[in-house]
Amino acid sequence: MEIAVINSQAKVEWTPDLEKTVVQVLDRVAVLQKLGEEAEVSVVLVDDLQIRALNRQYRGQDTPTDVLSFALREISEEEPSYDAPGEDNLLGDIIISLETAREQSREYGHSLAREVGFLAVHGMLHLLGYDHQDEKESAAMRALEEDILASLELVR
Repeated sequence: MEIAVINSQAKVEWTPDLEKTVVQVLDRVAVLQKLGEEAEVSVVLVDDLQIRALNRQYRGQDTPTDVLSFALREISEEEPSYDAPGEDNLLGDIIISLETAREQSREYGHSLAREVGFLAVHGMLHLLGYDHQDEKESAAMRALEEDILASLELVR
């Protein structure tokens, strides 16, 4: 799977090790979900101000959040259907606030790598259609997230 990681913020140090963590967890999701090598996803790292603007624009919530996912395969009644040859492999974009990730890692008492890995997995599962609208969906999604993270020794 092709993974593009773009750091668009300057408030939290972004290291090669953190980028490696993101790539590893997304590769693990790709293997477990049987995505082909041609699948593509982008991860954009932002600060709280940037993610707040996106959250306000796309979700109507004027607050920062930790992760947003924008699926390109998602079909809704509000969006027109169109045929885009060659774009079937584009899964979408995962936007992660590194400021919020840093704060949450401190709050939960684990590493920034673990938190960023969790947010990447969470965002990727949303791109693949997983959700947490009810307790059953939430429990299934959380179990899969924890299995993926544990397989890479990114535990709490």
